[in-house]
Amino acid sequence: MNIVIAIDSFKGSLSSVGAGKITAAAIQDIVPSAHTQVFPLADGGEGTVDALTAGLGGHIVHTEVTGPLGKKIPSRYGIIEASCTAVIEMADAAGITLVPPAERNPLHTTTYGLGELILQAADNGCRNFIIGIGGSATNDCGIGMLTALGLRFLKADGTPAGIFGNALTDIETIDASTLHPIIKDCSFRVACDVVNPLYGENGCAAVFGPQKGATPEIVKNMDAAIHAFADKVNTQLGIGNALEAGTGAAGGLGYAFRTFLPATLEAGITLVLDAIHIEDALRKADIVITGEGGMDFQTAMGKAPVGVAKLARKANSQVRVLAFCGCASPEAEAVNDNGIDAYFPILHQVTTLAQAMEPETAERNLRQTVHQVFRLLR
Repeated sequence: MNIVIAIDSFKGSLSSVGAGKITAAAIQDIVPSAHTQVFPLADGGEGTVDALTAGLGGHIVHTEVTGPLGKKIPSRYGIIEASCTAVIEMADAAGITLVPPAERNPLHTTTYGLGELILQAADNGCRNFIIGIGGSATNDCGIGMLTALGLRFLKADGTPAGIFGNALTDIETIDASTLHPIIKDCSFRVACDVVNPLYGENGCAAVFGPQKGATPEIVKNMDAAIHAFADKVNTQLGIGNALEAGTGAAGGLGYAFRTFLPATLEAGITLVLDAIHIEDALRKADIVITGEGGMDFQTAMGKAPVGVAKLARKANSQVRVLAFCGCASPEAEAVNDNGIDAYFPILHQVTTLAQAMEPETAERNLRQTVHQVFRLLR
């Protein structure tokens, strides 16, 4: 029996790799002859650095960068040396959780620290980058990141416009010739599940600005400044892709990657599944096991477990796909129409959320549930 295991983290309880190893061991308890393979899983958002770095034999680098408010903060990224790959979450440098609610204002936040992370990883030998851009506090169109990478954004008098969102209003000249030469040898795969364009009624300022602290007046003015910035890029550099799907992601960071760097924007789960090279194992699998902490209607809309299930079905029409989850909402049954044959919540008794999320409790519950399912399968 060949079993492929790719479980997303049970956030706050079990890591992706941890949940996978617990599941594999529990299967071996009941079916010692089973051959199991554990793969890390994430969707490009929170947890991607930990999952891919641990699962692909890398290590975490702890460092310090410029935070979203311009002050130094601790940060980190993952290095997978075998493939010269860096795994980065922009939220570790410019995430909204790094800004106290009372200080949230996209005019005064920057992605500069993300550029610093990229340069540090490149200096450490990385040439391939996997970057998740969810959870940003910024709306600076990536000019902070790009400035850290060497580009110059100048006012009419030739002085630097700045690195915060409010600098977009002052930019008159874009000089892309000063991009750090090491970046030209790099490639960037950006996990992006947002399809919004850069500006307009569905643009980054209108849709995401309010949750980052923008008032209606700020949204209106920022959208106009972003539109004007994109027009200048088009005029000066001949690049007019501001209305492409995904350019509005992370306050225009999607636009910065697509316009100025050798980057592609990809659905998070698709990017991760390709990065972990799971497809060949799926072709040979009798059973695929996936899951996540909370399974609901969003899971069926394309979160990591359904991404695994769909790829498994594509690779092997005969495979059975099972899922384990911390809990499941009534709407979770929709996953049965999206490639998952059956799912199993692991809670065994009425308890508090805090108790259920204790790592020891979650491990015991997962192990016992896997035992019962595989006793039946055996």
